Amino acid sequence: MSVNVKTAATLFTLSFWERGGVGETIVKRILAIVLFVLLPLRTVFALPEIQTWNTANGARVYFAQTQGLPLLDVRVLFDAGSARDGGQFGLAALTSAVLETGAGDWNADAIAQRLDGVGAVLGTGISRDNASLSLRSLTQPNLLEPALETAKVILAKPRFAAEDFEREKNRVLLALKQREESPADLAGIAFFEAMYGDHPYAHPKDGHIATVEKLTRDDLEAFYRKFYVARNAVVALVGDIERAQAEKIAEDLVSGLAPGEAPAALPPVPMDKPAQTVKRAFPSEQTHVYSGQAGMRINDPDYFPLYVGNHILGGSGLVSRISEEVREKRGLSYSAHSHFYPFRVEGPFLMGLQTRNEKADEALNVLLQTLRDFIAKGPTDKELEASKKNIVGGFVLRLDSNRKLVEQIATMAFYGLPLDYLATYIPKIEAVTKDDVRRVWQARIHPDRLQTVLVGANSAANSAQ
Repeated sequence: MSVNVKTAATLFTLSFWERGGVGETIVKRILAIVLFVLLPLRTVFALPEIQTWNTANGARVYFAQTQGLPLLDVRVLFDAGSARDGGQFGLAALTSAVLETGAGDWNADAIAQRLDGVGAVLGTGISRDNASLSLRSLTQPNLLEPALETAKVILAKPRFAAEDFEREKNRVLLALKQREESPADLAGIAFFEAMYGDHPYAHPKDGHIATVEKLTRDDLEAFYRKFYVARNAVVALVGDIERAQAEKIAEDLVSGLAPGEAPAALPPVPMDKPAQTVKRAFPSEQTHVYSGQAGMRINDPDYFPLYVGNHILGGSGLVSRISEEVREKRGLSYSAHSHFYPFRVEGPFLMGLQTRNEKADEALNVLLQTLRDFIAKGPTDKELEASKKNIVGGFVLRLDSNRKLVEQIATMAFYGLPLDYLATYIPKIEAVTKDDVRRVWQARIHPDRLQTVLVGANSAANSAQ
């Protein structure tokens, strides 16, 4: 049975509403500490060499050979995320969803039976930047070859059958109606709209009810023909196969794609928007609060001091400054956090919490003051040391399986990160100083330009200041 998977939209980060709960975070932190103390990284973990080449029709391939497990993980990424929707919000997501419901001579049941019969798992998904197909298969030829053939046909010969299109469209519309009942989702949508305005990142990936209702099969087929082309694709392979076999697999997998062309670059994100506060009424017991600004690109030169600084400020769970000030000292929220979400162009820096309606203004003020204090004074020696140890210790957990490794390599390929990115990651974390963090945060994060959204029972509708 095929399953949807989240694409590698960001390196090492997922949106907070896609993350695990607090309990899972605590477990990961404990594991990270144990690994850091007991298993020095350089002695137990060796990154495989990453090799690259192009297929005959122009797709870029990244390959890492691993040994020990008879598995192959494949990712094919296209610059075909929701940022390419144009005015048809939801088009990229619906195209991706329908892609695996029928291809060639197979309907969805036949595809599922082919994959189940060889123990393979295939999925599709999108982010704001890309659309992806993922495949995991055993490397035994009689199992691997049918799995690869299925993926190849899905990429090259999607059917976009009328009944599949209508079923998926109705499923999406039902999900969008359910989204209207979630104050957290509505706050997230309002935040992106406030921050990005007319930029292609502004609208939600799944679109709106009004825009999805207008989509047709012709729209999906046109989107597929424009963006699912070889020169707009990267292929990542990780597994127990030789280079020659990887070359053959990659060449065959995308051989049915037209060469095509990569799309034009996305427009720049406005970085000087004045501060704005948007309040929307919602009949909930708690108010959801988000505040932030355009943050950084995935290949941003200030990535490491921004990342380490945010780990201290709000990215390290219950021991972060924001959690300490909002949750531990004042009991204003069960969970409060901050994150960077680096995209192809500037993704958001976002702080968030949820709190009782009557405490929303107080909690927001504490959140903002904590940010101002951090920007003004930077981290302490103890905070910096603890964060760097935690990040370095957790690095192994991000690469401890083929599935995780192929996600990272696919992201490197898609965003054009250097081949030594993973190998130099820890030294770059360790090189970050207090002065680096303070300097970069003072230059890049501006409390007087924050876009703030409150959604809750005490929030007046559509007010702004």
